This record gives sequence, C-alpha cells and structure tokens, in this order.
Amino acid sequence: MASAQAQSRKPKFKVIAFYTAQNDKAHISYVHEANRWFPKAAAQYNFAYDSTDNWNNLNAKFLANYQVVLFLDTRPEEPAQRAAFQKYMENGGGWMGFHFAGFALTPSKYPQNWDWYHNEFLGSGSYKSNTWRPTSAILRVEDRKHPSTKHLPKTFKTAPNEWYRWTNDLTKNPDIDILMSIDSTSFPLGTGPKPHEIWHSGYYPVVWTNKKYKMIYSNMGHNDIDYENKTNKELSFTFDNETQNKFLIDALMWLGNGKK
Repeated sequence: MASAQAQSRKPKFKVIAFYTAQNDKAHISYVHEANRWFPKAAAQYNFAYDSTDNWNNLNAKFLANYQVVLFLDTRPEEPAQRAAFQKYMENGGGWMGFHFAGFALTPSKYPQNWDWYHNEFLGSGSYKSNTWRPTSAILRVEDRKHPSTKHLPKTFKTAPNEWYRWTNDLTKNPDIDILMSIDSTSFPLGTGPKPHEIWHSGYYPVVWTNKKYKMIYSNMGHNDIDYENKTNKELSFTFDNETQNKFLIDALMWLGNGKK
C-alpha cells in the first residue's frame, strides 16, 4: 500500500482508494493517473490519501481508519469484502466510485451477482451499452444545491470518456438524486465505428447519489488510448479538466465531512 500523506498538519479526513488496474489499458491509465492526482489534491486541500490493490483490506478493522472509500476501477468480489463494505456504508461511511466500479454484465467476468450494490446502493442495475470512442460530453448539472455541484456552471464540457447506460431507470428511483446528465447538445455522442456506439438522443444520468448513503457514483474514469495504431499511447487524461476536478474536490470534501 502506498501512502501519499507527507504533511505535518492533521488531515481533515482520510481517503482509501481500492483499485485493480489489470485489464483494460484505458482503465489502467486512469488508475495510474488518479494515483498521481489525488495525492497532489490531498496536499493542497489537507486530506490524507492512501491507495491499495489488496481488496482483502476491505474489512472492518482496516476501514475504521478511513472516512472515505474510493473504488477507482472495479468492485470487491469476495463475500467477506462485500459484507464489510455494506456495513461500512450502512454505518455512515463515505464512498465514491468511478466508471467501471459500477459495471456489471451477465455473463462476463463481472456478472450482476451483488443485488445490494447494483440495485439498492447504486440503483443502476447492470451495464447496458456504451459510447465509443471516448469523447468529451457536455454535462447538465441537474442538482446545483448539492455540496458536490455547488461551484459548477449549469453545463460544462468534460474530459474525454466512454459513457455508460444502464438497465434501470434511475429517474424512477426516489432514493436517487441525479446530479449530472448528458446534455442534449452533446448529441451525437461518440464516433463509432459501430452505429450503436453513437448516441443521438435520450436521457443518460452520469453522476448521482443515493440519499440513503453518503455516496457518489461518477461515470468518468476512462482515458482515450491509441488502440487503432497499436501504439497504446495515452490520448487523453481524466484529470486535465479543471471544472470536472472542482466537482471531485467538492465531492470529497462533502464525503469526508471536511470544509474547504
């Protein structure tokens, strides 16, 4: 486990980020970028940031040291890890998940085999489809009163991302507060080459919170990679977007009960 807290002031709160960083190069790129960006943010805003790829650390004793848990790319798979996370959240812990952390598709390596997480906690159900290639979108801030969105404009352009849609209609779930969605000025969103990878219309929530928990899910977290020319060069970075970063900091401050 790598610790990135090297300051003498007592941090306002402590964050632990779990990650896997083993499969998709775009997700690996994002995780490495996150583990560079969050320590700098921690130094600037006075919180502590640790990260680990050992999901067995998802236990009550370890989690007791942290006020906020991040899932950078995947989710816990073992029953004991899942039970510990659920208890942590039900006891008032803070959580933020990114992009692939919400993914579930049956059959796949990550099937929908955790109802509490995907249907109750996230509310989104399973993954349904995505845009391709990774492109920027114009997001509309749906709830500008939430602490995580209070400094955002009504609409803003994101860093490039692969955007997901889900099997569940989040607008029908009274526990879900949709914070941001794809603005209609984004369409067509995606470049293909397959027609279904380009969205032309519809309503797509991309950031939301479940009012029963102290949590935020953010669909951002997929960098653009040069697969076509087989160079695997990184073509975009998630944290290169100042407005998006403002949201992330305000979200963390809310989750950690800290004040800027």
